Amino acid sequence: MAKLQMVPLAKEMKKNPELKEADIQSLRDWCQKQPHLPQMTDSELALFLHSNYYRLEPTKNTIDTFYTVRTHVPEFFSNRDPVNAKDLLQMFKVVMNMPLERTTKDGYDVIYGALSDFEPSNYDYTFNMKLFGMVMDLWLYGKGTMKGHVILVDLKGLVIGHVARFSPMALKRFLYYLQEGLPVRLKGFHFVNTNPVMDILMNIMRPFMKKELLDILHLHQSVNAIEEFNIPVDILPNESGGKAGPAKELFAAEVKKLEAHREWFIQEEKTQRIDESKRPGKAKSATDLFGVEGSFKKLEID
Repeated sequence: MAKLQMVPLAKEMKKNPELKEADIQSLRDWCQKQPHLPQMTDSELALFLHSNYYRLEPTKNTIDTFYTVRTHVPEFFSNRDPVNAKDLLQMFKVVMNMPLERTTKDGYDVIYGALSDFEPSNYDYTFNMKLFGMVMDLWLYGKGTMKGHVILVDLKGLVIGHVARFSPMALKRFLYYLQEGLPVRLKGFHFVNTNPVMDILMNIMRPFMKKELLDILHLHQSVNAIEEFNIPVDILPNESGGKAGPAKELFAAEVKKLEAHREWFIQEEKTQRIDESKRPGKAKSATDLFGVEGSFKKLEID
């Protein structure tokens, strides 16, 4: 079993001159006064501080949101055993989520998603997001701070039947986590090979997206359109028109990495969650974060 090695603080400070020891110490002191939070390493504090462009108060909010969401959204963040969890083993056959080796021309790192099985009945959005979260964890914690992050999703194979597999509440929860909790500098959110089905999904997603996310969201009917955003097509897997190699081989390597870190995922769930009984002030619940689930109508697809 591989141990997840985070980039040491000294190395992060060398890479990021704006990262100050005094700010890390300030966050350490703040964490000491937040008994509901789990223990955090200096490397984790650096990751959150960097993602918030070294602003302390937004960093504190992101940290609290990150752990609060992971505590109150078990459908995304519990039972993340890449060896034995049946839902994950099924998703390994249906979707691919993985960081790409090469960056954009602006030096931004890219995480790529695509369907590998186009049959809608095999797809489950919740389990896809669980897998995405696991890949994202290893990426962020293993690589440390990055200049910027781009999410690129190839929609090849998306049909109307897939839309019925999306829950508005699950979409809301993921988009909230993406915008408020993930320690990333999100520079682009791109969908390629779009078709009219994506318009239906956008109608569901749009109410949960802040202007900042909508401003960097781009839908492309063809892959070549991403070149306008300094994303070379060549960095994508072969199936999306690139030259990075066969997508299934690249994803198989990512699955092996997940499996090698099985113990880390098991321990993470045990130790890296909020203890609401110790939160200063009022404890939070999923309803506080996301509202009442019954307020959403179920998607009915003819």
